[in-house]
Amino acid sequence: MHLAYVTTTARGATDRLLSEVATRLDAKGVRLAGVVQTNTECADNARCDMDLRVMPGPEVIRISQTLGTGSRGCRLDPGELERAVGLVSAALAEDPELLIVNKFGKHEADGRGFRPLIAEALARDIPVLLGVNGLNEERFLAFTEGAAVKLSPEPDALVDWVEKVRASRIQAA
Repeated sequence: MHLAYVTTTARGATDRLLSEVATRLDAKGVRLAGVVQTNTECADNARCDMDLRVMPGPEVIRISQTLGTGSRGCRLDPGELERAVGLVSAALAEDPELLIVNKFGKHEADGRGFRPLIAEALARDIPVLLGVNGLNEERFLAFTEGAAVKLSPEPDALVDWVEKVRASRIQAA
């Protein structure tokens, strides 16, 4: 089983990191499935819009919703998140070399969102790379039973891990 994760502290840093890594891996010809997130600042709001690029295709899904100026609730649109999950599920049938998930968040910690796909990919021996925020790290480690490797939040470290996993899988075949 090949499972690695990264945690950062700066707002949006994990999203930018995984997007860069996905771009670099795609340029190297790695067959990817999953999602990476882009955050767009809103001129009239302190919060940003959250968009997921679904790999391997170009589809982008907005997973944030506008709740109004006085709202304080979660802005995640669970229906759109589940639509992204469905598209990534279909992409797993194409036998990717790597599943990238932008975040093991509250939905995943509660057993929803991408959590079933992470388990499916691992059961099918598809390596998984994901972002985990500090709030959910303990629950992520419980879900993975300590099998995940924590990587340094540097693009080269993530790409190196993927290349080592690819090489080990080629040797094992």
